[in-house]
Formats: sequence, C-alpha cells, structure tokens
Amino acid sequence: MVMPSIFVSDKENLSLRELMELLYMEHPEETVQELTRKYCLQSNSNDILKKGMEFLYINGYYDDLEILIKRNNKSNIPSNHMWAAVYQNILDRRLKKCTPLESLQRINKIETKDPELKCLVEFFKVTTYYELNQFSQLGNFLAIQQELFLAIEDKLLLSFFKIRLNQILLTYHLTRNELIMARKYAFRILNQTKNPRTIASMHIKLGLSYTFDTYFQGMYHLNEALRVAKKNKLENVEKLVKQRNIPFLSAHFNKVDNISTPDPSEQAHIEIAKGNNQRAIELLTKLPLESPFQLYYLGKAKQDKNLLLQSYNSFIERRSDYFFSRLPLMLLKNL
Repeated sequence: MVMPSIFVSDKENLSLRELMELLYMEHPEETVQELTRKYCLQSNSNDILKKGMEFLYINGYYDDLEILIKRNNKSNIPSNHMWAAVYQNILDRRLKKCTPLESLQRINKIETKDPELKCLVEFFKVTTYYELNQFSQLGNFLAIQQELFLAIEDKLLLSFFKIRLNQILLTYHLTRNELIMARKYAFRILNQTKNPRTIASMHIKLGLSYTFDTYFQGMYHLNEALRVAKKNKLENVEKLVKQRNIPFLSAHFNKVDNISTPDPSEQAHIEIAKGNNQRAIELLTKLPLESPFQLYYLGKAKQDKNLLLQSYNSFIERRSDYFFSRLPLMLLKNL
C-alpha cells in the first residue's frame, strides 16, 4: 500500500482526528483504518503516541497496541508513561497476566489531572469491577461520566470513549432487566465499531437478552457471534459461544437435539432439559457451586426451593443482576 503524501510532509503537525479527516476525503473506510494504524505506529508526536493507543485498542489491534505501549515507555514525557501504564494494565488483564484485583491495585496508583487519562482510568476501573461481578459500580461510574466527558476537548478520543460508554450502558441496562434500552445500545455499538471482538460480544449479549423471549432470535445472534469469531480466529470467543452460550440457550428452551458441551454445568443443564434430573444432580454435586447459575441448575434438578432462593439471592446480592435472577424466580413461582 502506497502511503499518501501527508505521511511524508508535515505529518507530525497533524492530530489523529485531522489525519483521519484528510484520509476520508481520498480513501474508503477500510483503507483509512489501515493507514491510520500505520501512522499511529510511525508517528513521533507525543500526543499521537498516547491517543494512538486508544485507536488501536478500540479497533482491536492488540499486537500493535503492545508495540505502541513500548514506544510510549521509551518517551521522556511522564504523561506518556502513565498512559502506557493504563494500556499495559488493559492488555495484562485481557491476557490474564494478573487478577482483576491486582489490576485495580495497579491502576489506583495512577494519579493524574489529565482529563483524558482520568477518564481512561475510570473506564478501566468500571470494566474491572464488571469482571468481579460488581455491577453496582456501573451506577457509580455513570454518576461522574458526564463531568468526565465535558472536560475532554479531543473529539476523536471522545468518540472512542462514547463506544466504551455504550458498552457500559448496555451492561447496566441488561443487568437491570431494561431490555429495550440494552438492545438499543448493543445495536448502536454494532454501527460504531469495526472491532470483530466487540461485534461478537454485542451479538452474544443480544442473544442472551432473548433468554425470556424467543429461542430463534437469541440463537440468531449467538450464531452471528460464532460466525464472526470463526472468521477472525477469535478462539476464546468461539469456545465461549459453542461450549456455554449456545448450550445454555438451547437447554433453557428445551431444544437440545445434537447439542453437547465439555462444560459440566451446561452438561447438567442439558440433562435437565432431557428430563435426566438425577444425572444432572450427579454432575453438579462434583462442582464447587460457586455460580448462581449452578445453584439454579441444581435447584431445578432437585425442585428445591431453598437452592433456588440461594441462586436468586446470589444473582441479586453478588452480581446486582436483575435479568438472570428471573431464572430461579420464575421457577420458584411455579413450585
């Protein structure tokens, strides 16, 4: 690919937003993405070294992000080092090099007055709390989000942050059982991003959002997630959809012909759908029963109100999840 002339002259005087605006005048979107990616890696601008990391992250260029983190660490500007530390945390968490709690301890050491970096730190915290199933923290973030955004002048960076915000709002509304709002944000993200990992994630969330509505609509989105994962070689996402999401939805709707999984919890769920409750109990009693889903499956297999109540309380108290808490609640009402 031949680099346009702006890569040769005065490139260091352009902001990332200005570069992309110029490129869009001459090239289709996919070409703009690729040229911008290369520009982020080649630029010597301290500002683009920092903000280029967000471009690479939001578009799923994680290998390139690792390269740019190293370049920022070599900078003699303290701000670049701090930005690099945040993105290093993001990558380490993604690669499971540290626990969510360790990530939080590291990120809490970063103190800054930079409004953009401050916003990044808060995004990191809230998504890490999400991994810890502390969904109530999402509300705390939303209480300060508008103030954080108002302080940011870079429109391109703000557009990337709005994608992150929409992901948070999707989770926030889904866990509160506000499905119309949740789906609105999911479709908004699908229109905003080219990141295949994000696209697959949105289809998974959309698919699961139909747990209490329709099997066919839910399965459509899960199959879309599987297609995107296979096409882009996202092996962990493909494994999640095939071994957990599709078996879960299939068992929930009692459509388990030709459905199998190595996941013991979902194996039990499938056995319940087949009417093999005793086999499900055998599978589940070998597990530590740390998940509210596992408690729900065992309560369903045993028709045990106490176990179902434990599952319901676990969904609410440990996860603030009012959506999936409907699983044991609906069964309790029918026992």
